[in-house]
Amino acid sequence: METTAPSDDALELFWAEARKVAGLTRLASVIGVGATESLTPPAWSFGDSAEMADELLGLVLAGRKTATSSARWEWEADGEPLPEPGDLAIVCDGSGEPRALVRTVAVDVVPFDKVPAEHAAAEGEGDGSLAAWRRDHDAYFTAALARVGRTFAPDMPVVLERFELLHPRPRRR
Repeated sequence: METTAPSDDALELFWAEARKVAGLTRLASVIGVGATESLTPPAWSFGDSAEMADELLGLVLAGRKTATSSARWEWEADGEPLPEPGDLAIVCDGSGEPRALVRTVAVDVVPFDKVPAEHAAAEGEGDGSLAAWRRDHDAYFTAALARVGRTFAPDMPVVLERFELLHPRPRRR
């Protein structure tokens, strides 16, 4: 089952709450409202299914997942710029509910076969080993790249993103 896109109202409500809780509005009364405080960050879910989105979000909320990776070729196919340190994002669960505000702290692009073990461990998935990361991501990237007309290769560029959790929200009942 694919993930559901969040509603604009849900995003706006979450963003209003998250930016206050995360302390992003403290300087607004002194220096005015800037882009960080006024623009709703992009919203997305991890993975390619509602189940994967929920599982990986759970790792973020538990503090086990502080990194993610994606194929650079997907970014290029979508015409999207790569994330940059300082970028904010709203992470949604598989049903499209906004659940976390994260800030990117580091971004590197490396060949798939040069991804370091530290990054694999920071992704918090499976047993945290580089071997498991490579096995799981080989399969994931093979499927993801097929959708954009590309083929997995061991030396393909992978975007490694580290992030920090600024605001978690429990699931609404």
